[in-house]
Amino acid sequence: MTAVAATDALPRKALAGPFGGLFFGYLGLTAAIPVLPGYVRDRYDASDLLVGLVVTATALTALLIRPLAGGQADYRGNRLVMQAGAVLLALGGLAYFLPIGLTGLVVNRLVLGVGEAALFTAGAVWVVSLAPHSRRGQLIGLYGVSMWGGISAGTFLGAVLQNISYSAVWTLCMLAPLVGLALISSAPAPARPSGPRKSAGLMLRPALTPGLALALAAGGYAALAAFVVLHLEDRGVGSGVVVLSCFSLVYAGTRLFIGRLPDKYGPRPVATVCAVCEAVGLLIIAVAPNLAIAILGSLVMGVGFSLLHPSLALMVMNRTDRSQQGAALGAYTSFWDLGVAVWGPLGGVIAGALGYEAVFVVGACCAGVSAVMALLIAEPSVQPATVA
Repeated sequence: MTAVAATDALPRKALAGPFGGLFFGYLGLTAAIPVLPGYVRDRYDASDLLVGLVVTATALTALLIRPLAGGQADYRGNRLVMQAGAVLLALGGLAYFLPIGLTGLVVNRLVLGVGEAALFTAGAVWVVSLAPHSRRGQLIGLYGVSMWGGISAGTFLGAVLQNISYSAVWTLCMLAPLVGLALISSAPAPARPSGPRKSAGLMLRPALTPGLALALAAGGYAALAAFVVLHLEDRGVGSGVVVLSCFSLVYAGTRLFIGRLPDKYGPRPVATVCAVCEAVGLLIIAVAPNLAIAILGSLVMGVGFSLLHPSLALMVMNRTDRSQQGAALGAYTSFWDLGVAVWGPLGGVIAGALGYEAVFVVGACCAGVSAVMALLIAEPSVQPATVA
């Protein structure tokens, strides 16, 4: 084996900790999602507003805590913060068993958001610290696939276990993060950055422009997730679920098979092309006269959207001192939460005023602006070190 090949190899055993911890943490977190609406209605006779609050409360704290969790990971170590996140998720699963009332349930969901933010952000920086320099973008993308795998498995298992009892679901919510904790704890602790630690605010400058580009791109995803079924029904096409499934498959497949493109060609050109692909895919879906064209649009969008996040994240890492990369990545990821939170209801307003097609056209315009922003982001001539 050549020296180049050796340095390019992935430390698979070490990566099992953050990847496995993320998968099982999200499995436990999301197993409650298909169950909570019915549970809150049956147990507390809650209104639609309170049902929505219970389900989405985790996103509120995750949005605020990600930068703080990243900063703590920089200071205290990625493994320790990721372990704390897994413990909070397990305790949140345990709390479902307790007679805490509706207010307590909302508080529990807020605490779960803290755990989710700590788990994801610390694990992301940990993965990058383990990655060969030429494969950092690929590892960021695969880390996201691990998260979506946990979400898919969690929601499926939660829906299945609901047929047994709520207690069966809560047991999964409690035990799955403990499996993740065991995997995290079994991995060797990564080295922390040496030298003086620079102070970091909630919004680091290197994360700002890539984060805004990500928030704009989130508009397209929100349009697809929330309105493609209604849009295609309105056009007499139907089968919007098939379009969503095709998007999900190509999203994961792109990261698995061509996830090294940001490393090979540079994050800025890949992010620019990916945002353009997202825009083109959304426009195709907007005017699709039949299912085949709509699926084509979802494939084009899926390829672009899949590599946009890791490309922009890699730009953040390249522009940030190693001692602040956890805080920077946390701040960057918060823009995704913000984008989805804003674009979901805003898409509803646009659909009500201008129709479903307009939602996809606006999403495409936002993706186009994201492409321009990615193109204009200056990359450093000398990149900060990312590995010990």
